[in-house]
Amino acid sequence: MAYEPTADELVFLNRCVELAAEALDSADEPFGSVLVSASGEVLFEDRNRTADGDQTRHPEFEIARWAAANMTPGEREAATVFTSGEHCPMCSAAHGWVGLGRIVYVMSSAWLTALRTELGVPPGPVSAIPIQEVVPGLRVDGPVAALEAAMRELHTRACA
Repeated sequence: MAYEPTADELVFLNRCVELAAEALDSADEPFGSVLVSASGEVLFEDRNRTADGDQTRHPEFEIARWAAANMTPGEREAATVFTSGEHCPMCSAAHGWVGLGRIVYVMSSAWLTALRTELGVPPGPVSAIPIQEVVPGLRVDGPVAALEAAMRELHTRACA
């Protein structure tokens, strides 16, 4: 079932889509993420930076690293990560290990896997496992149907 974001959440999610487009324009896979404090302040944002061959340079992983170095445990727990795509298992684990709070994503890993299959792209080396299977009990909201078409277009371009 799709998640209906608030108007404020939609602003952050649209920024994630913009960051994903920036990543694609830089020859990276189209993913973008924003870390938001409990008070609604954007603390950190990033996009995929894997074009150099380091496949750990996902924005969600960078957010976890930044949060661990710059936030208290309580601040991390109260924060929300908005992201263009559901975390991969590596990013889910990083999120859980540093104790970040809620995640809101535009497209699910299952949706992306189905799209890539439809486009004839072979599966990646890591299974698409839902976030809650990696970090049980974490609040996760998504997908966001209103932005899936934009992400479909970006991923279709990326796979062309």
